[in-house]
Amino acid sequence: MTHTLSITKAREKLTSLVDNANKKLAEYIITVNGSPAAVLISAAEYESWKETNEILADPQLMKSIRAGEKEIKAGKGIPWEKVKKELNVD
Repeated sequence: MTHTLSITKAREKLTSLVDNANKKLAEYIITVNGSPAAVLISAAEYESWKETNEILADPQLMKSIRAGEKEIKAGKGIPWEKVKKELNVD
């Protein structure tokens, strides 16, 4: 859930905001003079966003992903149950 608060309130509650972002994956939009100025999210969420953006920015990788999706839709993939059985994964 995303919460919006002023920079003054964020300053007062910074320790608990960081703790909530880290442990509860809470998200905070911090405003300055009523306008959004920054976002506080967990480091894990930030890293995930960065990784996603890197993937989306790589044309060759996106082309490969789209090709793989087409193959799956065409029934050319290997069923997950078969993969798990071959790898002895439960």
